Amino acid sequence: MTDQLTYPDVVQWAVPIFIAAILVELIWIHISGRGGRYETRDAVTSLIMGAGNVASGIALGFIAWGFFMALWAITPLDLGTSLWVVALCFVLDDLRYYWVHRFGHRIRWVWASHVNHHSSQHYNLTTALRQTWTGTFTFMMVVRAPLILMGFHPAMVLFVGGLNLIYQFWIHTEAIGRMPRWVEAVMNTPSHHRVHHGRNPRYLDANYAGVFIIWDRMFGTFVPEDAAEKPDYGLVQNLGTFNPIRVAFHEWVAIFRDLFRPGLTWRERWNYAVKPPGWSHDGSRLTSDQIKAQAMGNPSAGAASDYAAPNRPAS
Repeated sequence: MTDQLTYPDVVQWAVPIFIAAILVELIWIHISGRGGRYETRDAVTSLIMGAGNVASGIALGFIAWGFFMALWAITPLDLGTSLWVVALCFVLDDLRYYWVHRFGHRIRWVWASHVNHHSSQHYNLTTALRQTWTGTFTFMMVVRAPLILMGFHPAMVLFVGGLNLIYQFWIHTEAIGRMPRWVEAVMNTPSHHRVHHGRNPRYLDANYAGVFIIWDRMFGTFVPEDAAEKPDYGLVQNLGTFNPIRVAFHEWVAIFRDLFRPGLTWRERWNYAVKPPGWSHDGSRLTSDQIKAQAMGNPSAGAASDYAAPNRPAS
């Protein structure tokens, strides 16, 4: 078996492109007066979150890598390194991304890590860099286990995952409208991903795709962008802070506060970690499903925060 396979760190290679693209978008918005807007403190927070994500990857990456290599040591399969194998791995890993992303919105423990990516009330290329510092602690690395057991080398799996992240960078913009119909039908686009970042009731928990929007179409989570309803970006209850420490850890703090509430059963404590964001033992908060259900009775509804019960955590 190929144990020493290596691939370039494509995300690191792409950093100069990210910076150049951000500058181009910023200049375009300034000159044209459209295509979104930048807020300096918000953009700086996103950049700090991106740097923290890189640092946490360096500090904790050995955990996932050790797990993957342990799986590689026990699988009898090795699909090799041909171009078609890399392409197949890319497609299957994108399916893996869809489910991890969906879990990230439907399981509060995973949402605690993913929530920071949705915490910006702006939508521009810096938002793409607002990444988690705590992904290792969600244990979502296990979702990649089937790929490795199928015979895809861990280095290849991480390589195509990096390509996936690079693709997703450019879709975080309002400067690009709709793409050609065939592109919108198959690929994730700025239009589709703007929906995903919207906190409007009809846009909640939709368009989880990384690269191929076909997964959302297949699994019933696709929602098209409505020209009559501009996405309102951010969380159901926005944080009101640019402090990157709070952005990174606020939901973890909220989870542990709920877990150690007095008078709860063990099942209720468990549910505060694994039920969808907004679940509460006494019904004092609202999940996204409940927010959407209420909005159906009020077609003129605005942002999801209009339906948030008192003390409801961001979701």
